[in-house]
Amino acid sequence: MKRLLAFGVGIFVLGVLPSEGQRLLTLDSCRAMALRNNKQLSVSKVKQDIAANLRRSARTKYLPHVSALGTYMHTTEPVQLLSNDQQLTLSNMGTGLVNSPDFQTGVGAMQEMMSGLSKAGSILSLFGITEDQLNALSGLLQQSPQKIEGTLNAFGQKLVDAFDTDTRNMWAGTVMLTQPVFMGGSIVALNRLADLNEKMAQNSIDAKEQTTIYAVDKAYWQVVSLRHKQRLAQAYLDLVKKLDENVNKMIVEGVATRSEGLSVDVKVNEAEMTLTKVNDGLVLSRMLLCQTIGLPVNEQIVLPEEESESVATVVLQPELNVEQAWDNRPELKQLENVADMSRQVTNILKAANLPQVALMGGYAVSNPNVLNGFQKNFAGFWNVGVMVRVPIWNWGDNMYKVRASKGATTIINLELAEAREKIELQTTQTAYQVEEANKRLALAETSVKRADENLRTANVGFSEGVITPTTVMEAQTAWLQAKSQLIDAEIDVRLSQVNMKKAMGALRAIE
Repeated sequence: MKRLLAFGVGIFVLGVLPSEGQRLLTLDSCRAMALRNNKQLSVSKVKQDIAANLRRSARTKYLPHVSALGTYMHTTEPVQLLSNDQQLTLSNMGTGLVNSPDFQTGVGAMQEMMSGLSKAGSILSLFGITEDQLNALSGLLQQSPQKIEGTLNAFGQKLVDAFDTDTRNMWAGTVMLTQPVFMGGSIVALNRLADLNEKMAQNSIDAKEQTTIYAVDKAYWQVVSLRHKQRLAQAYLDLVKKLDENVNKMIVEGVATRSEGLSVDVKVNEAEMTLTKVNDGLVLSRMLLCQTIGLPVNEQIVLPEEESESVATVVLQPELNVEQAWDNRPELKQLENVADMSRQVTNILKAANLPQVALMGGYAVSNPNVLNGFQKNFAGFWNVGVMVRVPIWNWGDNMYKVRASKGATTIINLELAEAREKIELQTTQTAYQVEEANKRLALAETSVKRADENLRTANVGFSEGVITPTTVMEAQTAWLQAKSQLIDAEIDVRLSQVNMKKAMGALRAIE
């Protein structure tokens, strides 16, 4: 008995294992391969990385920003602080003084005054005038008019040169630090918007994953269905061929008519045509499955359920939970993210109507500089300040934008409510479909049992000569139909379960 059992297990394993050059794939492995190779899913993951970087960028808005600015400007004419007449007057101030009619009288009066002042040195010291300065002025007054003229002209020219800025080449630079203090709530809203955008990207990945898994399951069970129908079509072809052989023998013996033989031949042709169609459909279905999971379309694959006796090994009872579907469906989460993002956009627009405060500080440098007169070198200074921006009047521009944003939010909320209703309807329908699939499976199993018994009875009656070939063909046709309906019912049970999980948002790569 043990030898027989071991032999039977060995035959089963050999029947399930793929032959050389074929690849055995389970449903979980097909799902995993599809998720790895799906191009749209890869695009969604890249979008998630983009959303994460945008979120990090939004966080930097809270921190101080440092910027540097440098400029150079060349002008054809310098800036002049003195007019041409003023420059001419200063450079000739000695000449103008000497040529004055009152010059000699003024010089004599000045000399007498200097003589009197020299006797009152203690009084001059109170005004900050030293004796050396007084002697220098007395010496100047005792010089000739020509020397006085030259000395004063030189002094005036020095003044003119001192006021020459030569600003034809100017350099300037600044390093500025800006720290936002209050921006009307726009930075907070921007960061919340970035967080929602990242969550939406993740929900988009979940939605595409479930869509991919759903497509893989449909293609997978389509291959299994056609493989079972291929075996069924081959078994039916063997039945009608055997009947054809028996009828041809009966025609030779004269117990059957040629018409009955032709009727059986027609059934043989129909069975061969059916088998051909199933073979073609199976090849195309395998190609679709290979393309879905990222394999070459001509890859030789084998599925474990192809050789099993029953496809619907597990019959699940539907568990209707609309709230769970609302919580799990990624499509609904995406709509909720869009609604929340629309509200944050409204907050950003509202912030434009509020005051904005920022701290500023930095260091500025220029050449030429005016920190110590006009100097042609680089010099700078530190600075700190507060910037306050208060919007006063913009003709209602921001108000209209806020109203438009609120309208967009209202539309999204209505779409969200409609989506909830559709998900509730879809969940209820899929639960009903699971129940109907289970009922059809039970009826199909009963029909197969009856069809098997009917075919067995017809074959026995035909062998005993009490039933015509036409009755046997009818029994074979009924048996084929019952078997085909059983395969369809088993696949419907599987697909209805997949539909139920998708409606509940519970489709996963590995279950």
